[in-house]
Amino acid sequence: MKAVRVISSPDGGQVVIEDIPAPVAGPGQVLVRVHAAGLNRGEVIQAKELRTGNTITTGVEFAGEIAVVGDGVTGWHEGDRVMGRGRRCQAEFVLADPMALMPIPVDLSWIEAAAFPNVFITAHDALVVNGRLKGGESVLVNGASGGVAMAAIQIASLMGAKPVFAQSRSAAKLDKISQYGIDVAIDSSRDDQVETIMRATDGRGVDIIIDTVGGPVFEANLKSLAVQGRLVNIARLGAPTAQIDLTHLWMKRLHLIGVTFRTRSAQERLDCIQACARDMLPFLRAGRIRLPIDRTFAMTDIHAAHAYMNQDQHVGKIVLTLD
Repeated sequence: MKAVRVISSPDGGQVVIEDIPAPVAGPGQVLVRVHAAGLNRGEVIQAKELRTGNTITTGVEFAGEIAVVGDGVTGWHEGDRVMGRGRRCQAEFVLADPMALMPIPVDLSWIEAAAFPNVFITAHDALVVNGRLKGGESVLVNGASGGVAMAAIQIASLMGAKPVFAQSRSAAKLDKISQYGIDVAIDSSRDDQVETIMRATDGRGVDIIIDTVGGPVFEANLKSLAVQGRLVNIARLGAPTAQIDLTHLWMKRLHLIGVTFRTRSAQERLDCIQACARDMLPFLRAGRIRLPIDRTFAMTDIHAAHAYMNQDQHVGKIVLTLD
């Protein structure tokens, strides 16, 4: 089968399309024929940074149909349309744990389905599980035009958050995502984040911040939080380091939370998938979740897809197609 592979190199990983043996479903496993796979920034960064080690197959989310059901698996059948989160997904076939799969609603395309798993599972885990969102609380999403950020905006709105703030340094991007549940847009090229939030919340501050930017907005985030506010960091696209005035942490009794899948066990990852499926699939089936697709590329055009993501001009998901 064809797969996107990264070969380690002292100068950074080399991305190639290789023919490799298709995996075989063993007991308790499901083999999925992949029709589309999401592209995420983490895979692009990983490719750049792979300087040592074995060649890897990339990808963390997919949509396709079940080709083989392994012994002992119940609840799934050959031909079922499924989407899921896992590893080595940018390939013609992928092995999956049955608990990592979710049924694709009948009116969803392969491309749309491939855009759901990673961003919504990540955003749900950050906002609902770790952020402990309750209806009526306020939410700020930094770097709002990214896939996870756009998922977080929709989840916040669907779960009754009010108001939902979205911050970006691009007015054009904010305009494109204004329809996804944003109450207050913050254009950081001209608006002061802290002033905007305090004005909109009568000086109280925001309850939860979902942050993908990191260092450059860290101080503003602390100042923007309400008493017992929660700052949940899921990425550090601006910078991985920041200075902290512990007075803000102390006086407001703040909670600083980091989330990642890299240090979780296999069972913990499955628990995240199941929690998202429980809460979000009813909204997806009802058509209340939208999956904005910025652009698609054939899997064999993986270099063009990586180059496009590196331009940082996209709004929504980039998806690889295998049909």
